[in-house]
Amino acid sequence: MKKTITALLRASVAGFAFAQSSPVGLWKTIDDETGKEKSLVRITEVNGTLVGKIEKLINPSEPDPKCDKCTDDRKDKPITGMTIIRNARQDADDKGIWTGGEIMDPAAGKTYRARFKPVDGGKKLEMRGYIGPFFRTQTWIRVE
Repeated sequence: MKKTITALLRASVAGFAFAQSSPVGLWKTIDDETGKEKSLVRITEVNGTLVGKIEKLINPSEPDPKCDKCTDDRKDKPITGMTIIRNARQDADDKGIWTGGEIMDPAAGKTYRARFKPVDGGKKLEMRGYIGPFFRTQTWIRVE
């Protein structure tokens, strides 16, 4: 009995550590230029890839804004509820990093190649967007 309880405790601690090293969860996005909170994004894993949707905009400039600058299937759709992260997969060489997908900036209507890396024990997420050799990094804060 004692061995069973010990095994269960170890398994639950390992599961918690894995969950914290994954981008899956609810994140508060922080604008890298202004330092202000922008939105809450929920990242889930679907069939081995990351999907991220905006759950809430923090202090939007207008009520229920639409993505008027988008040029794909998200054009003129509400930003709240919009999928902005698609197709990132866990890196085969570095299990702590997710790459190969894309992230879309609804304010600019642009899509970037993306890399996601949990840091600080999974409390923060480094989200990096690339265009060619150029990139910008934002640090998001885990909410749950």
